[in-house]
Order: sequence, then C-alpha cells, then structure tokens
Amino acid sequence: MKFSYYPGCTLKTKGKDLDRYGRLCAEALGVTLAELPDWQCCGAVYPMAKDEIATKLSAVRALASSRDEGTELVTLCSACHNVIKQVNHDMQTDADIALRVNNYLGLDTPYTGETTVLHYLEVLRDRVGFDAIKAAVKNPLTGRKIGAYYGCLLLRPGKVMRFDDPENPTILEDFIRAIGAEPVIYAMRNECCGGYIAVEDKGAAVKRSSAVLDNAAAKGADTLVTACPLCLYNLKKNGGRDDVAVVYFTELLAEALGVK
Repeated sequence: MKFSYYPGCTLKTKGKDLDRYGRLCAEALGVTLAELPDWQCCGAVYPMAKDEIATKLSAVRALASSRDEGTELVTLCSACHNVIKQVNHDMQTDADIALRVNNYLGLDTPYTGETTVLHYLEVLRDRVGFDAIKAAVKNPLTGRKIGAYYGCLLLRPGKVMRFDDPENPTILEDFIRAIGAEPVIYAMRNECCGGYIAVEDKGAAVKRSSAVLDNAAAKGADTLVTACPLCLYNLKKNGGRDDVAVVYFTELLAEALGVK
C-alpha cells in the first residue's frame, strides 16, 4: 500500500518522535509513506473567514500533489489533519472558495477536492486492519492500562472530519486492544487540553490539562496516548502529574511491533 504523506512542520522539529515511529511502523506493516515534495506549512489552524484563501493555499497544493500522484493523502499530526481535511471539504462544497483558490494557484488541472484525506489511525483501522496489526505484534503490551486522548481536532467538526463518533469515539481504544494493552475509558478523553491558550494564559491550560490527567489517573490509566503534538506538550508540561506517562500512539505501536 502506498500513500502520499504530509508530515507538517512540527513533526520535523518538536514532534520528531511522532514522525519517526510512524515511518518505522509503516515500513513494518508493509505501508509506503511517500513524503510530498516541497510541502509547506498547513497554516496550523483552520481559517474560518469566508473571504480568506491565502492561508488555505498550501493545503490545496498538498492535496493537488497527492491527486496528481493518484494516491490518498495521509497525515499524522492532528492539527495538520484537521486543517487539510477542512480545506478539502471547502474545495468540494464551496464553489466561490474553489474558484478563487484555483485562479490564484493556476494549476494545470484545477483542484476540486478529489483527494481522500486519511489520518494515520484511519490507515491502521481501514486499510491495514486492527486484526492484521494484532497478528504483527511481537511485544504485546500486556498489563498496560492506557487511556486514549483524542482532544478536539481529530473529531471536530464531526460532519466534516468523519473520523469517528465525536461524542463516543472508539478508534484509539481499538488500537490499544490491538497492541495487547487494556484501554481505560474516562470522561475527558475528547475534551480540550487548553490548546494554544497556553501561549497567553498558562493557568487556563494548566486547569484543562490537569483535569484530563486527573480524570484518567482516577480511572487507573498509567499512560495516555495522543496524535497531537500540542496536546502532548500541554499534558506533559502543564498537566502537573508524573504518574501518568503521555506518549504518541506511534511510539507504543513501534514498541509492540518490535521496531523501537
């Protein structure tokens, strides 16, 4: 299986482990991630202004490149996935935005939303299959009690992302079972960690992240897994607990597959 791959800026800097283990695991599972050439920052936050197209252009370039390669586009970072998926939806459903974007970019073939955008977790679930992953596990994480932390961006807006049930998701719990661990269900697994508010109001981020970790710990979790570099930062730096490890899901997968 071959996919176009958009890593995004953070996975080249602070989020290198998310990328590195993702690539190692893909290779072990027979998945080829072909990094898009000359990709640019996705913009980090989806621009909601209807008259704003400039900050959507880099996402469209990535989408068009994937289309031209004839492959689905895979992302690993929750923020990149959210931006690119929502911009793709704009190109599919908003004729005015699509017209202005294509007029600006001057592509040989105008882009109208042809590319399928997948998160790496969707590749594991829908293309590889969790049963196949379970069969490939060499070091099952038996005895580990792991909480899934979805955060905001993978799930919302639900009608656009179509990643999982935004109120009661299961994909990460199914992933945790596939690698041999026990998923811990806790109430705040799809609540916000504080996000970018940490830049202006660290106290608010501390409050949000602490609530998530405290809730997970109360239910017996020894580890939280996430796909979001910003969530990882807030939970580790502002969560205020040392008894619950916070790691990228790709790191646990690499451990289970024996490639870490």
